[in-house]
Amino acid sequence: MAKDKGIETYVLDSILDLNATNVWNVSEHEIKRAWDDEQDDGSFSLSEDKLLNIIRLCFEVVHYDVNDQRECEKYENGEWVTFQHCNKKKGWVAIRRKHITRLSDLSYENVRHITAATLLELIDRNFGGGWDSISLSQKDIILSAFDISNTTLPAKRLHMEGGTLDKKLAQGFEVLEIEKGTWIEAIFAKKKEPVAKLHLNDDKYDEDGNLRKGPAKGYDDDDEDAPDVDNENLNDDVDDSMDDEQLDETFYSNFSEGVNPSGDGDGEDEDLGNLNIDSDEE
Repeated sequence: MAKDKGIETYVLDSILDLNATNVWNVSEHEIKRAWDDEQDDGSFSLSEDKLLNIIRLCFEVVHYDVNDQRECEKYENGEWVTFQHCNKKKGWVAIRRKHITRLSDLSYENVRHITAATLLELIDRNFGGGWDSISLSQKDIILSAFDISNTTLPAKRLHMEGGTLDKKLAQGFEVLEIEKGTWIEAIFAKKKEPVAKLHLNDDKYDEDGNLRKGPAKGYDDDDEDAPDVDNENLNDDVDDSMDDEQLDETFYSNFSEGVNPSGDGDGEDEDLGNLNIDSDEE
């Protein structure tokens, strides 16, 4: 890992290794080196458009004609890094990193790649208005990547030993103090830990997405005599293979023997309790 203009940069073994994650930590000079090294590979041109879209995530990308003196003066002045398209007829590409100088430059993509100290510096430049001066949309972007809290207290109380400031610093927060008369607004920021993605246990499902059958409880996985059962549904009382008629019989079997809903048994009418059933006979 090397450093270029204060940015920790990874050395690419191949420009084809560039992706939406590591592009934030690769310098434009490293991209040019890896791009030039790969140009002789005939198959590289197939990946060119995809790679340029990745580069656009954190770099400005323009195409220019080297035969145009005006464009050459604009992009070959040291502010941009240039390299040639695989297809020479397309001309040249110039790239430079997108600088984050204002809160409005933040996006859901780049906010995850700045430090808490940089964030607080951007907030401090926002006319000194504090946390409440930030728009809701910008707050939403910031809160997607940082834990933020703020408080406004008298200066002496904020800086008292063992107080809010000391506790927050001990918890790893960076702090920005904005003076408001004899009071101070303290804005605390700490980068959120990456959230691990949840994955389904693919071993529980077959290639058709159905739950795999397993050995019945009480048997080992390698027991050849174990009957296959769906252990996830052992508590189900209804057999899916039963037709409607069988289900009806199962349902009515829960009634007392004296009750005969079908009307063709020996049960007496009085066993129906207080149910009012009109007889067909008058």
